[in-house]
Amino acid sequence: MMLALSLARLRRPLAGALLALALLPSLALGADPALVRQMAPTGVLRASINLGNPVLASVDTASGQAVGVSVDLARELARRLGLPLQLVVGKTAAGSVRNLEDGQADIGFFAIDPKRAQEIHFTRPYVLIEGYYAVRADSPITGNAQVDRPGVTVAVGQGSAYDLFLSRELKQAQLVRTPTSAAVVPSFLEQRLDVAAGVKQQLQADAAKVGGLRILDQRFMVIRQAMGLPTARGQQAADYLTAFVEEMKASGFVAAALARHGIEGALVASGED
Repeated sequence: MMLALSLARLRRPLAGALLALALLPSLALGADPALVRQMAPTGVLRASINLGNPVLASVDTASGQAVGVSVDLARELARRLGLPLQLVVGKTAAGSVRNLEDGQADIGFFAIDPKRAQEIHFTRPYVLIEGYYAVRADSPITGNAQVDRPGVTVAVGQGSAYDLFLSRELKQAQLVRTPTSAAVVPSFLEQRLDVAAGVKQQLQADAAKVGGLRILDQRFMVIRQAMGLPTARGQQAADYLTAFVEEMKASGFVAAALARHGIEGALVASGED
């Protein structure tokens, strides 16, 4: 079965579920050596990890190492492939994507987006994250419909999923891009911008730190987080990764990882997402 490069064709729940079920036995029995070479030609599984999204990964204060659901998935995939794991850690979604595009990583963890799908094969999503707007407590903006208006400035993390989405969706508001998602709220405050856009959990954490912020009560997007690998790695590798993600959801692995790392507000994606 040919998997699509467009977002519309990626949304085929029945086909994705059938593919995953068909490949589950091969996952349980171990990977074919030819497949392993396709997925990790250097003999090491290099996983691009984005610390800019706290739902996916963060730095453990005790060890100084990256931890999170994306790290757990990478470690389990490496175990099944019989390979050592190397984490290629960065602070932005855009940098994490570049790691794959530049050949510095074999797999990564990204929000599904049609622009990214030109170079990356995405699995179906394993977790759903919500994008929200935050404003100052005294802002006249009370709903999402008031954001896309002339003169409104919106802070976004450059190259993030919500940057790509809002670049297409907002017609009148002006996007102001920050180097990282973590810099969105500080830049929003320092530059006296009107709106900060981001992952709900990040905005909530920032609001708790600085005070005086109000998160609007309606999400502006659902961010569909998936695993991905370069399309040049071939269909067999793409199919294996797709089946791996489906098993990790169905087995409870993803849910357990989210709970273990104390992540609240993110949902394990279903077969219909």
